[in-house]
Amino acid sequence: MREAKSVLIEQYRSHPKDTGSPEVQIALLSERINYLTSHLKSHAKDHASRRGLIMMVNRRRRLLDYLNRRDPDRYREIVERLSLRK
Repeated sequence: MREAKSVLIEQYRSHPKDTGSPEVQIALLSERINYLTSHLKSHAKDHASRRGLIMMVNRRRRLLDYLNRRDPDRYREIVERLSLRK
């Protein structure tokens, strides 16, 4: 998990010490969302994880909205790189 996280940070960061930019946060949330989605396909009654998934999706949506307001070009780039719907 730690290696996957550091690889994602490496791919989406904007400068060498960047760990908290919206792009990095969105990429990390997307990875966790994908994992939880596959988990819930085999564990349909895991409502606690479903709640966490919904909260993560909402947090990612807020970050994407923020990025769209601040810098639409960066928003379009991250949506395309992560192949998100919008």
